[in-house]
Amino acid sequence: QVHPVESGGGSVQVGGSLTLSCEAPGWMNSLAWFRQSPAKERERVAILSTAGDTMYGDAVKGRFTISRTNTKYIWSLQMTRVIPEDSATYYCAADPDFWRLWSGRANYWGQGTLVTVSA
Repeated sequence: QVHPVESGGGSVQVGGSLTLSCEAPGWMNSLAWFRQSPAKERERVAILSTAGDTMYGDAVKGRFTISRTNTKYIWSLQMTRVIPEDSATYYCAADPDFWRLWSGRANYWGQGTLVTVSA
């Protein structure tokens, strides 16, 4: 069993930016980010297909960007204009099947990285 590993979490002020990264042990077709805070259910944030198609959760559209880096096993989530509601543990996930991944039933999950947005 292989698992992606997240990095880049931390504290950021309202209106600021933060970039999360995720590294997988090998090639993953479809890549995604999810998040969960104590008061909410797990939420879809962004997904990226092998072809470069992307989808975003309504709460982050226009503010967050998912992309692969030049290092082929690493993908990132660029967070801009963050708000307090973005505070959560962020999980990267991957799966060969795009829609299975977007439905939250991915085969590969990271351990999570905490993002805290402060005023």
